[in-house]
Amino acid sequence: MKFANKNLRHELKYYLHDFEYHTLRTKTRGLLSLDPYSQGPEGYHIRSLYFDSLKQSSYYEKINGIFHRKKYRIRIYNRSDAYIMLERKSKYNEFICKESSRLTRPQYEMILNGEIEFLLKGDTLQQEFHADLKDGHMKPSIIVDYIREAYIYPISNVRITFDKELSAGINTVDIFEPDIVTNEILEKERLIMEVKFNSFMPSHIQSMIDLNRFQRSAISKYVLCLAKKMYGSY
Repeated sequence: MKFANKNLRHELKYYLHDFEYHTLRTKTRGLLSLDPYSQGPEGYHIRSLYFDSLKQSSYYEKINGIFHRKKYRIRIYNRSDAYIMLERKSKYNEFICKESSRLTRPQYEMILNGEIEFLLKGDTLQQEFHADLKDGHMKPSIIVDYIREAYIYPISNVRITFDKELSAGINTVDIFEPDIVTNEILEKERLIMEVKFNSFMPSHIQSMIDLNRFQRSAISKYVLCLAKKMYGSY
């Protein structure tokens, strides 16, 4: 689906208990392939630094269910600087769009230090990020950490992920800080399942996971982690 000249995808989110996860994991492995970027059967580690305005617009727009909203993050995988991505995730009611741009480690350090003029020479996403940093007075907000176990299916670009050990960074906004302290957000027996696909969900996968058995939730890892940091709850 296209909207505002962007390719949109469906995104469904659910809280799972541990016993539900193990049942779905077994079924999913029978039909979908493990994401090739996985470090092993448990998946891979994701660490994201989110940006928000001084008024925390992204946080409150999510809570208030604004139809069109966006948020920026810088993301790394497995705690390495080999692959640093600037991402903008936009939400259009029930649909999402994710746009990405590669950053180098020196460029990341410059952004963290507020030296952002180089973004004006980058691609469209980097230029628009620069504009939002300046005009929206955006700053680094919080680090979000978790382990992602991801499965893929080529038809309709289906992606089912199990996100475990969700934690918030509480002592730094530097994703490469070796002594980062994190605070786990969810109880040990809970995790988050995300189901993404393009125009339709293949019927055999839909039957396999039977989403009607689960309560869909408007989950935002960013909101959960920031609420924990601000209020000590979620």
